[in-house]
Amino acid sequence: MPLTLEIVTPEARVYSEMVDTVVIPTVEGEIGILPGHIPLVTQVGAGELRATKGGVTQLLVVGGGFAQVSGEKVSILADSAINEDKIDENAVADAMKRAEDELKSKDSLAPAEVERLEAVVRFSVAQLGIKRRRH
Repeated sequence: MPLTLEIVTPEARVYSEMVDTVVIPTVEGEIGILPGHIPLVTQVGAGELRATKGGVTQLLVVGGGFAQVSGEKVSILADSAINEDKIDENAVADAMKRAEDELKSKDSLAPAEVERLEAVVRFSVAQLGIKRRRH
């Protein structure tokens, strides 16, 4: 019995497929979800999400949010998410450098802006990790 995995960001539905298993990065570490998993709500951390279907693993990067497991459905409401094949390594490296440069003037930034820039860096590191490991 497969799982329905949906990943939604404020901009779009990034992923909606039937999968056999999913591994979600949480703020406490990775958790694996199989069919029949107990109901669960957890905070998603920035990192690599692995969805396996028919023995093939698809990688996505999520940038924080929440995951809910209910019955045979896994719903992830993420701040940001991207499929591995849509990652532009150069654009990600540029965005990360800009965020790091802005963070150097941390004292003059509002706490919310510091948090946003740190999230950009975490999301960028996760994207670059996947791209550089696979190529």
